[in-house]
Amino acid sequence: MPSDMPVFAVRYVGEILTYVLKLLNQRIHALIHRHTYRSLPNPKHIVVIGGSFSGLYLAFRLSESVPSGYRVILIEQNSHFNYTFNFPRYSVVKGREQNAFVPYEGLFGKMPEGVFVQVRGRAVDIRFRDGDGSGSGEVVLEGGEKVEFEYLAIATGVTQSPPAKLLSIEKEGACEELRVLQERIREAEGIAVVGAGAVGVQLAADVKTFWPEKKVTVVHSRERILSSFGERLHEFVMGKLKDIGLEVVLGERPVLEKSGNWEPMELEFKDGSKREFNLVIPCTGQTPNTSILASFSPSSISPLTQRILVNKKLQLLDGGEGKAGTSTAFLNIFALGDVAETGGPKFARAGSAQAEIVRGNIVALIEKKGNNKLQDYVPSVLEGSLKLSLGKDEFVFYVQDEKRDYMFPGKAKNIDLEVAKAWKMFDADMNNAAIV
Repeated sequence: MPSDMPVFAVRYVGEILTYVLKLLNQRIHALIHRHTYRSLPNPKHIVVIGGSFSGLYLAFRLSESVPSGYRVILIEQNSHFNYTFNFPRYSVVKGREQNAFVPYEGLFGKMPEGVFVQVRGRAVDIRFRDGDGSGSGEVVLEGGEKVEFEYLAIATGVTQSPPAKLLSIEKEGACEELRVLQERIREAEGIAVVGAGAVGVQLAADVKTFWPEKKVTVVHSRERILSSFGERLHEFVMGKLKDIGLEVVLGERPVLEKSGNWEPMELEFKDGSKREFNLVIPCTGQTPNTSILASFSPSSISPLTQRILVNKKLQLLDGGEGKAGTSTAFLNIFALGDVAETGGPKFARAGSAQAEIVRGNIVALIEKKGNNKLQDYVPSVLEGSLKLSLGKDEFVFYVQDEKRDYMFPGKAKNIDLEVAKAWKMFDADMNNAAIV
């Protein structure tokens, strides 16, 4: 099919150029900050909970921005940064799973001395020191340690079934989870992938193109795969999946056993028919990680979506009865990324954009510009763009705006997809992935 790139380029050239100029401006200011920031005794803390895409980017940008007298603290329980985009690929391809786990250390290596600290642990509670819901507070870790904060950002993300997210917080344990699935796929003849969102589609296509002799079936509850996107993408991807010999069953929601393992299973469909598969891999559902608010501010959790309620400035809302329009905000606590009800797409690009809003608003509050001078988060069309791998040889890039959608098919060139960019960003050597 012809690419929509020319039409897309004309439509969004202004927005793309603006983005490039913003990045250039960020680099210039970061260089100036590197030479002007001074580490002072007893700095005030800006704490970020969660070191995945949104939280990590926020911590990075804050470390390039905060004035002397402030320090950024990132609380993260995982031993390594999890490049989750590659988990479907490394569930199928052996011997490369270690590449999905990047050491954190290098990302902050060029920051000014004293501006950043990483704390390994699981945050379980938030408390204000004065008890009246304002001012400085502390984050309580699972082991009882307390981390004080002047400003706080919650970027705890969502929980998904493996392999979309993995259970182990240690690199070796997570790699072993992927190796187990690799072996189950190798042994299985008939495989069902339940759920045809991006993870399910990528995983199923990888299984079929790396193991073409296997019988692979995708089962999806909706009448369209990739149902968060447009009809055109559904039709294009359906055609590609059929071309590689992958079976797709739509409008079915079979009951899955909650064993937590990838096992042989019989699936029953709504017409009463049953099919036995050697391996069933669930790729459905997301659960926002909001437990940290359970005692601190349970009304800040949406009763509809279970995500964290925020205002347009991404400040945490005390939801009361769940009506955001009548809620009051915690002025020094923010939430962003997949865990937050931001109105934006649940993608890493959107999380980065939200991180930039939170960064700017925290710096503005430090500079005492007033809450009425803070920026609002307004989602951009480009934040919802999707790059979807369709097996080892192809991918499609997709964007949808209020008028139409745009698709750019392409040929895949790298078995490791784009993970090398993450290693480069972290100033780490992927050749040492097996030992770091």
